[in-house]
Amino acid sequence: MTCALVTGGAGFVGTNVADRLLREGVGVRVLDNLARAGVEENLAWLQAEHGRRLEFVHADVRDADAVTAAVRGVDSVFHFAAQVAVTTSLEDPLADFSVNAEGTVRLLEALRGTRVPFLFTSTNKVYGSLPDLELTRVEDRWVPAATEGVPEARPLQFCTPYGCSKGAADQYVLDYAKSFGLPAVVFRMSCIYGPHQHGNEDQGWVAHFLLRALEGEEIVIYGDGAQVRDVLYVDDLVDAMLGAVAEAPRLAGSVFNVGGGPENTISLLELLDLITELNGERPSVVYGAERPGDQRYYVSDTRKLERALGWRPRVPVEDGVRALHEWLATARPRATV
Repeated sequence: MTCALVTGGAGFVGTNVADRLLREGVGVRVLDNLARAGVEENLAWLQAEHGRRLEFVHADVRDADAVTAAVRGVDSVFHFAAQVAVTTSLEDPLADFSVNAEGTVRLLEALRGTRVPFLFTSTNKVYGSLPDLELTRVEDRWVPAATEGVPEARPLQFCTPYGCSKGAADQYVLDYAKSFGLPAVVFRMSCIYGPHQHGNEDQGWVAHFLLRALEGEEIVIYGDGAQVRDVLYVDDLVDAMLGAVAEAPRLAGSVFNVGGGPENTISLLELLDLITELNGERPSVVYGAERPGDQRYYVSDTRKLERALGWRPRVPVEDGVRALHEWLATARPRATV
């Protein structure tokens, strides 16, 4: 039986990828240090669903010996282990760099000389705050002059320690494909949401807003709330990821902007309106200052990925948010933020 290594496999995206692989008959080895709040619940769920077919390695991606052992015998690698919050990176840039950049290079080194398909999740933060975009405020959202989305050809402009560390790792992955022949692919991710997401104020904002509303707690919005993002339901993301890994030898060294694209956008204020419909009352909101490196508008141009894989998002924003709301209300009624 084939086996996939999923680093950070107890996290939100990792759990969904591991579950899909296991349901399709692929063995999964999860490497996770369980540092992020809530991931123990994801791991327990995976183990309950799949039993011994799931192998768990409790280790940090910076542990060279653990990583070397973890890649032994695997047929593909999905690398999700990361420090994921901009605010945390501002508090401790060295730790952020160590996890995101050093940890990624250690994993790449463990795979050097192999032809194991490798998928890395980067971030839209590698493009900076996009200050040159011409934006106009139209009701509850910022609207750009051009609507195709941000393409992969846009110049990189790393912003915040988080953007720098993920951007550095992003470039290392692409270079290992070029210099060492590793069949590696980079996904520069926009906003992903769905079941098993333990959203907090710094990461996973769709789930975070829903959780706060379900618990009757105040939601803090940084900036004016008209910020727009393209959002992608996690099932659609998993489709793209499995497709990219299957085609990694052909796509080696490619980078793709991945999100819901121009057809699946929402502003923070529009999400509040949708939550109001789902909950029957509007959440309590307070406003804070805009945070460093925040993008008023980020929407992925997903056409390159669509051409490469014949992939398109299938879940509309309203349907996806409704599904996540239902999951949070039932599967995690006492979730903490």
